[in-house]
Amino acid sequence: MLGENQKEVGWPACGEIDIMEHVGYDKDSIFGTVHTKAYNHMKKTQKGKRIYIDKPYNQFHVYAIEWTPEKIDFLLDGKVYNHIKNEHKTTDEWPFDQKFHLKINIALGGDLGGRRGIDGNIFPQPMIIDYVRVYQKNSKV
Repeated sequence: MLGENQKEVGWPACGEIDIMEHVGYDKDSIFGTVHTKAYNHMKKTQKGKRIYIDKPYNQFHVYAIEWTPEKIDFLLDGKVYNHIKNEHKTTDEWPFDQKFHLKINIALGGDLGGRRGIDGNIFPQPMIIDYVRVYQKNSKV
């Protein structure tokens, strides 16, 4: 997910929330990460965690975040494995008080996925997504 103000302030100042990243060379791990101006992989300060999952590509799983003004929790099949707390400093640390664009990004290569090269002999590959849902709490409760 990328902050709505990406065109105005650029990345990583707009904020990025990686709900689920799967890297081919690390087949049994899923990553959940946020990137901000203060916390990003270019500075080696990104706030992310990996969780081990046996053969994540053989069955459906639910990858989710619970995002409030105070925190972002990353969940795999209903269990929190990464917790990012709002430190109440500046938008450099917490640009998450704005709308975000949801993106499904099928990246090949890059700083993370391309670190060990790409085996072109594995293609084509399927990617099956059962659903994408967004829920919002009723603020009048």
